[in-house]
Amino acid sequence: MKIFLAVVLASALVPSAPAADPFYVGTWKITSAIVAPWQVDRPYGSDVAEMKTLVNRTVVIQPKAILGPRQVACKAPNYRVKDYPADMLFQGAFGEMQRGDKSADPVKIAAGLGFRGKSWKTLETGCGNELDYHFLDPATAAFGLNNYVYILKKQ
Repeated sequence: MKIFLAVVLASALVPSAPAADPFYVGTWKITSAIVAPWQVDRPYGSDVAEMKTLVNRTVVIQPKAILGPRQVACKAPNYRVKDYPADMLFQGAFGEMQRGDKSADPVKIAAGLGFRGKSWKTLETGCGNELDYHFLDPATAAFGLNNYVYILKKQ
């Protein structure tokens, strides 16, 4: 019993390694933007102007905040990571496209943006801007905003 107690006490004194940050935490750069597949007409002038201000900007996803341009910034996120199928990406835009045109295949639409497979990790931020980050791979993410899909690369 004394040995057991000594082991328990000794292990309580040894500092544990800090938990690793979630995969999405870090500095991300918006490297490009393309007109979203759901946008049938040319983007509005205001969307084009906004896109030009966002490309090459940095987004820092922290455990308790998202820093960056006002469109992506969030002071108190409520993160949840989920697996999304293609029809749920970008707030369900691809599923909506399929409901309007049965020949629209959400998996093929997603593949056109670089998504490979059938489901992807999605970071739901719970922020007022309603942005979610969809991860094509551990170093590449995408979000949709005002008729554009923005691609981010982890720095």
